[in-house]
Amino acid sequence: MSKGREGPAAGGGAAAAILLRYLREQNRPYSAQDAFGNLQREHGLGKAAVVKALEQLAQQGRVREKAYGKQKIYFADQEQLPAASESELRGLDGEIAALCTKVQALQQSCRQMEAELKDLNSSMTTPEIAREIEELRKDCTSYAEKLERIKSAANHVTPEEKEKVCSEQKLYCKEWRRRKRMATELLEAILEGYPKSKKQFFEEVGIETDEDHNVTLPAAV
Repeated sequence: MSKGREGPAAGGGAAAAILLRYLREQNRPYSAQDAFGNLQREHGLGKAAVVKALEQLAQQGRVREKAYGKQKIYFADQEQLPAASESELRGLDGEIAALCTKVQALQQSCRQMEAELKDLNSSMTTPEIAREIEELRKDCTSYAEKLERIKSAANHVTPEEKEKVCSEQKLYCKEWRRRKRMATELLEAILEGYPKSKKQFFEEVGIETDEDHNVTLPAAV
């Protein structure tokens, strides 16, 4: 703010009077920066004039000053303000209740908008959806062509052939299971009188198990 802008209205007494009236009317704490920001356009007050006037008002006891770290705030001396009547207090209580209700409604609205924003951020954009649709169409075309090739092939397995293969598998697995049980029982009987370990016996005789070849017997159906 230029010095020319800080004309007569920005003089010490005038600035102090403006700030004192403002603090009493608003009746809430302000820092020098906040007061300067609120009053510079209307009254042409410079920041230096605001800081100086507030410090003078505090020294004179006309406003109160509180320091919070490196920042100072200023507010009207409540003892110098006229006491509110019962009706005024009731009116203020009503205003407070109305404002609290408004704040709650705004908070609820903010939560709803935050949830909507979260959903939108997690949703696909229109270009992304278009690309996804195009990829799905390509997949569908590929699957349709593959299905057509399978249908047109001449080497289909008939239901009867499939049933025959499944029956043979069950039979062979059953026989495999029976023979394995017989061999296990026989080997256990031999090992009862064998002086060495089972592993040494298998190595000497040359026995290979299913487990040696990572072969698993299919589960019975």
